[in-house]
Amino acid sequence: MDQQRHADNQALVALVRSADPVAWRTLTDRYTNLLWHIARGMRLSQDDAADAIQTTWLRLVERVDTVRQPDSIGSWLATTMRHECLAAIRRRSKVVVLEIFDDLPDHADPFDDALLRREQDAALWRAFRSMKPRCQTLLRVLMTDPPPSYTEVASALDMPVGSIGPTRKRCLAALREIMAADPYPFESTAAEPGGDL
Repeated sequence: MDQQRHADNQALVALVRSADPVAWRTLTDRYTNLLWHIARGMRLSQDDAADAIQTTWLRLVERVDTVRQPDSIGSWLATTMRHECLAAIRRRSKVVVLEIFDDLPDHADPFDDALLRREQDAALWRAFRSMKPRCQTLLRVLMTDPPPSYTEVASALDMPVGSIGPTRKRCLAALREIMAADPYPFESTAAEPGGDL
């Protein structure tokens, strides 16, 4: 199991083709977070996102024997997921914005610190939601754990690999400007833990 966790995609796909359940679980563990972030970036509801992810994995099961570049399976999954999200959006007339991160409690901090952290997080997410949708989507996908490769991000968002880094830099700069313009700005310590904001 531990060996498969570090196996490259080509080896994993070969094992999946031979019906190895551990390889399948390893592959889904490796890419499900990326698929969730693509769905969130496209503002699917929780149910629609879950359906799109399930359908994406089903598409892989149906086509696993015909995948021509197993080492690029992450890009294939990202592209397929984007198509499934677009299909879900077409089926629904309204788009729901998920705000799942707004009220996550931090039980390790004393009450005052936790309250301040929640207010800082809320300010950050307010600023984040006021950004252009393209920036929101890019930053959400780049925050995926484990982090996707730029090739996978390019496939997920249909953008050139070479523009990802510069676009990310511009989006983070825009987020900093929005935070600085907040009528109740927080000290710079609010941005220190992540390093980039």
